[in-house]
Amino acid sequence: MTTTLEFAVLLRLIDERSTAFRAAVASAPSLDVQVPTCPEWTLFDLAQHIGEGRRDWAATVAAGPAPAKSAAEGAPAAPREREALLAWLAESTEQLVDALRKAGPDRGCWTWWGTSQSPQTSGAVARHQLQQMAVHTYDAQITVGAPQPLPDEVALDGVDEFLFTCVATTSAWPHKPAAVDFHASEGRSWRLSLSADGARTARLPAPGTMPAADASLRLRGTADQLVLALYGRIPADSLKLDGDRELFDLLEAWEPEG
Repeated sequence: MTTTLEFAVLLRLIDERSTAFRAAVASAPSLDVQVPTCPEWTLFDLAQHIGEGRRDWAATVAAGPAPAKSAAEGAPAAPREREALLAWLAESTEQLVDALRKAGPDRGCWTWWGTSQSPQTSGAVARHQLQQMAVHTYDAQITVGAPQPLPDEVALDGVDEFLFTCVATTSAWPHKPAAVDFHASEGRSWRLSLSADGARTARLPAPGTMPAADASLRLRGTADQLVLALYGRIPADSLKLDGDRELFDLLEAWEPEG
């Protein structure tokens, strides 16, 4: 049976990915270099987004089910000097991890994914925060010319988390019903079912256990490749695709209501 990462492991990995993010920032020739995977941002902009976002989520977790005011309001701005920026980033991560640790995995928490298949708890926030840190660490690493694959446990949980949190919705799929299978070469698989009832994800027992004809589209790759493709960091053609290729384009372009 597939299980998600334990809460303590999530907190450790958030800290590890944050450390890797800061290492990339520290090695950059300039904070003004453009981020290839987020071309509207410089590396400083990305670092500012990371720091402010983690502080906002720390405040959100601490507030529980009620939406919290932005932690950025009245807080010191991200410093432009590199060493001060690195210290500010470390403090941002510390605030987030501390808030999560104090809340524990089961406390109710406001989230934006109310119609997904993920719970509105601090544990679910920790899962999503790990993926935010992991993907943005990749962004920072590719900016300095040293991209590294996501750690296996992060990537495998990342595919699962994205499909259950970022894609799943009760908003009606505006096209004909379809099923998309995702197969990670590490041995895990998922099915995304799209219909008038929305998008719902199910874990499959093992790669290839569903009849091939059942799926409209099948995507295969490493978990790292699947995560980066789902987040738009690498093209879908980086994966092995079988079936209706246009379906992935429709999925990428879909903006569910609510």
